[in-house]
Amino acid sequence: MRKLQMKMSMSIDGFVGGPNGEKDWLFKTGDAQSKAWVVEQAWDAGLIIMGRKSFEVMAPYWPTSTDPSAAPMNEIPKGVFTQKGFKGIDLGNDQSPAATSWTNAKVFDGDLTEEIKKLKAGEGKPITAIGGAGFMRSLIATGLVDEFRLVIHPVVLGAGEPIFNGITIPLYLKLVDVKVFPGGTTVHTYGS
Repeated sequence: MRKLQMKMSMSIDGFVGGPNGEKDWLFKTGDAQSKAWVVEQAWDAGLIIMGRKSFEVMAPYWPTSTDPSAAPMNEIPKGVFTQKGFKGIDLGNDQSPAATSWTNAKVFDGDLTEEIKKLKAGEGKPITAIGGAGFMRSLIATGLVDEFRLVIHPVVLGAGEPIFNGITIPLYLKLVDVKVFPGGTTVHTYGS
């Protein structure tokens, strides 16, 4: 059985995006060690899943990126979850292996809970969920997340997009690990 890991960056006050979805603060607070950790953790995934909106933003960016995270983002198989349909992504004439990994992403448009249960029932490396607040809230609501990797950035946004709002029953987690990086970013890993 595969484990489902959620990796999410957030501000000290619990927002994953600013009031208008801004994410520029993510790039102002990292350091070499925290970026190396992100790459190392990405390679641990056997499948990267995200919602349609995040997929549409990421797919054109990663195939030509020189960011150290580009290799795992382009090489690890991807899954895109949608409730509103998805016609695929057009990356023009780019036929590189990196682009192909995005255009060949598996589309999941059924019931989220059932689709996640099927994925987890398979064998292989963990499934890593990344992306936006809406998808993460839906994923948390399934109760199927095995591990929460919360990357806490040293910034207070004051308002924005939370992922833990709307929880109807307490979600009790066990702290598994804490990593502290020189720039002030910390990673809190919780098991469910």
